[in-house]
Amino acid sequence: MSGLLPILASEEGAGVDRMMGLLHGLMGVLFLAWTLVFFYCLYRFRRGRQQQANVQALKTKAPYAVEIGIFLVEICLLAFISIPFWQKTIEGEPGADANPFHVRVVAQQFSWNVHYPGADGSFGSRKLALVDDVDNPLGLDPEDALGNDDIVLRNQLYVPVDRPTVVELTSKDVIHSFAVPEFRVKRDAIPGVRNQVVFTPTMTTAA
Repeated sequence: MSGLLPILASEEGAGVDRMMGLLHGLMGVLFLAWTLVFFYCLYRFRRGRQQQANVQALKTKAPYAVEIGIFLVEICLLAFISIPFWQKTIEGEPGADANPFHVRVVAQQFSWNVHYPGADGSFGSRKLALVDDVDNPLGLDPEDALGNDDIVLRNQLYVPVDRPTVVELTSKDVIHSFAVPEFRVKRDAIPGVRNQVVFTPTMTTAA
């Protein structure tokens, strides 16, 4: 399945690919099974056999067993793969010993404002009254010393390789979808809500 997806460029992406492979595999098995049942019913209850409808209750419990089996498989995929993966890569926070790189991404029509903390590693404060879409799109407070070395770029995201990256997402206007297929991350940027994605790049764009 990897040949159908964009190049993999993050450590966590392998888990995403594996999960999608399992889910598509399950859907393929179910599709094949129900297709066989469908054609069996077409043959078994064809008009040429002149069969009458049977109003008696179903005597076999096989369909119920199949449904329960499918339900249990789906629960296992959710409980043991999907939820732990979500907690680690989306809601999780790398430990301080991992030296994570933090960056803030603020969406707006029609651009992404990428806020870097600068050399001191701390973000400067922001004020709504200072927002200017041309000169100060995030409303950085010039009186806050922590923000003196902050960097704000439009539509340009640069992150270090082999280092966990935490992207904090929000939006200035409407809901936007933040997606980097190569890192296998995608999450909505929502006004008034702080979402995040976590990934560790494994390659650069350098030739």
